[in-house]
Amino acid sequence: MFRAFRLPLAFFFAAGLLACGQDGGPVASSASDESGEAAVTGFRAFLDEAYAEDMARYPLTATYRGIKTGNDQWNPVSETFQEDTRAINERRLARLQTFDRDALAADEQLSWDLYKLNLERLLARDAFRHHDFVITQFRGPHTVVPSTLINIHRVNSPADAEDYIGRLNGVGDYFDQVIAQLEIRTEKGLTLADWQYPKIVQSARNVVTGVPYDDSGEDSTLWADFQDKVAGLTLDEATRERLLAEARTALVDVVGPAYERLIVAVEAQAEDAAEADGIWRFPRAKDYYATRLNWYTTTDLSADEVHEIGLAEVARIHGEMRAIMETVGFEDSLQDFFEFMRTDEQFYYPNTDAGRADYLADARRSIDAMRERLPEYFGLLPEAEIVVKRVEAFREQSAGKAFYQAPPKDGSRPGIYYANLYDMANMPSYQLQALAFHEGIPGHHMQRAITVALDDIPEFQKYASFTAYTEGWGLYTEELAKEMGFYEDPYSDFGRLAMELWRACRLVVDTGIHSKRWSREEAIDYLLEHTPNPEGDAVNAIERYIAMPGQATAYMIGKLKLMALREEARRALGEGFDIRAFHDEVLKDGPVPLSILERKIEGLVDAAKAG
Repeated sequence: MFRAFRLPLAFFFAAGLLACGQDGGPVASSASDESGEAAVTGFRAFLDEAYAEDMARYPLTATYRGIKTGNDQWNPVSETFQEDTRAINERRLARLQTFDRDALAADEQLSWDLYKLNLERLLARDAFRHHDFVITQFRGPHTVVPSTLINIHRVNSPADAEDYIGRLNGVGDYFDQVIAQLEIRTEKGLTLADWQYPKIVQSARNVVTGVPYDDSGEDSTLWADFQDKVAGLTLDEATRERLLAEARTALVDVVGPAYERLIVAVEAQAEDAAEADGIWRFPRAKDYYATRLNWYTTTDLSADEVHEIGLAEVARIHGEMRAIMETVGFEDSLQDFFEFMRTDEQFYYPNTDAGRADYLADARRSIDAMRERLPEYFGLLPEAEIVVKRVEAFREQSAGKAFYQAPPKDGSRPGIYYANLYDMANMPSYQLQALAFHEGIPGHHMQRAITVALDDIPEFQKYASFTAYTEGWGLYTEELAKEMGFYEDPYSDFGRLAMELWRACRLVVDTGIHSKRWSREEAIDYLLEHTPNPEGDAVNAIERYIAMPGQATAYMIGKLKLMALREEARRALGEGFDIRAFHDEVLKDGPVPLSILERKIEGLVDAAKAG
């Protein structure tokens, strides 16, 4: 059974949802230096060479993708590096135009379109380079260092351990580049809100607390991690002692002082902190926020249009929630029902280690149950494993509610669904299934584990950043799970709706904060009034949206588009509509902007009719 899309498709044409900044359609070829087979071969070689250059320039990114080139280094953030990056992208865009798009096969034309769009987006973003925050309480270099070394930097050999030490020794230079970027932003008045700075400082201090930084008796996060990893190697005692000694020296002489310098720089910028929360206070704010909305939604929707879509979706979901109230026999108001769901102990795990273990076990069971049903709805299936983990202690107070980390192509580590269990009051049991499906399968793990394993698309295409596609899919799969027969308990189905409502409210509060000049407190109050989520959840969410302008709008915009395209395909094909074919078409080419996703589904429909 397929539910009709709730808003008329004509609305999206009028609002510009079906038109990206670049429409992704056929592009008139410029005068070409190459044609025919030479153009095809040269085009793929060009993409491969550019990708290899990027992996050499971004060694940390390479590590994430299972490539050990520069495995002892961090991604540079210096002004010189960023100027060079812009020049490289300009040259690549000019070079791309020399390849005759019409001489390429259909799949390569798609790659041509995506690469062109990607370069144009990166260049447009660079125009607001210093508007982007270099560090926030939500994420930044202070958490990148430990999270990378602990979760990404695998130590399977002495050479890997040497690289780990190399990265420790590189933290000083990396943080000095970050500090220089902070100074540029201070000079331009592009600072954070005042309440964000203490949270950054606290997270940074957490990393350099414990042995060998003090005599507390408990090992610091990185020292404990390195010792554990070296203990897993087969080494002679002399080599083991040397590695441990070098790592400890790097922690004391380089990492500790680097964190102290960063803390001093953050506290210095805090003296110029803004009292207002949204980026509306920045110079060229309207244009900057428009670029953020375009980047994340891949549409030309304005802030006002996004806000109005959010209000409409909130009203629609509230109506569906009232139907569940009737089912469970709750007779008071919707806000009273929210308070009941927010406070009744039956919906919460104990805020203990045992309660956290039970939550993780139940999340794993939900994912395992979903895995059994996948072949009924998908032809493409992920090969990589997925594990469910708790967010580490050093970052759980500032991290989001949940997130996913993709596996590398080489299969050296699984996909990871991280659940933030710092405060179990923020993780109600009625949302557990929807959250597990979103972050795990058939959500992000399904999507990204399949993408990294694709052999027939260029490497850049697997990692392109089109958030409305990525997060829209995650939200879409929450509803797909209902169609697959999950959420049998009405409270669990309410949890699904609560998760969707959260994303609808994001459209309202993100634009409210950054365009309509709402304060942090006004945005928190909106969530508390319109959702069942607890106060801590609302506070963490709003603080995230302030740190990442525009990002939160991608989920609902992407999901609405997916639902609209599926309904259009179903109507066009009738009984010939195949849900497996639809899902495979969405997933088989990696992330794409919504305009190109529409083009792909139109092609699927045309092919099905012709067949």
